[in-house]
Amino acid sequence: MRGLAPSCGPVRLVAVDGHAGSGKTTFAGRLAAALGGAPVVHLDDLATHAEPFGWAGRLRTQVLEPLAAGRDAAYEVYDWTLRRFASTAAVPLAPVVLVEGVGAGRRAVRPWLARLVWMELSAEDARRRGEERDGPALAEFWEGWAQAESAHFAGDPSRPHAGTTVDGVTGRISPGTVGEPSTSP
Repeated sequence: MRGLAPSCGPVRLVAVDGHAGSGKTTFAGRLAAALGGAPVVHLDDLATHAEPFGWAGRLRTQVLEPLAAGRDAAYEVYDWTLRRFASTAAVPLAPVVLVEGVGAGRRAVRPWLARLVWMELSAEDARRRGEERDGPALAEFWEGWAQAESAHFAGDPSRPHAGTTVDGVTGRISPGTVGEPSTSP
């Protein structure tokens, strides 16, 4: 990742995308550690109940534009219990910054990316994993989420633009995907 060309000012912005429950957060955490503590932007912090995919503008103005200008960034963090933005997360300028979450490789973000990583796990298996993780209290949330996620990927798919795919079960990088381009027109 450090060998990629800078894509967002001096930063190599790497997106980790995939279905909810596919292992994005776990993989991004491991990748960040392997990169010596690369900052990670969690899109769950930018999404809201009312706008699960309405975060692109906040990501651009609060994170991407400052990084592109060679400055540290900070973004408002949505509190899912209070249902409002309640804190701030710092994103220090670094050689590699990770953005992880469903839709991280969406059309509005791809021009800023040095690499798009896709967590390869079917929507059904990912949902099952997420429901097991979150328990029955969030079953209603998952039903609504599944519909929103399906609509998002139908209109703005990330998978075809991924330069790297990772098995969502094993966490291993799929052979033959490491050196391919991450973006396409």
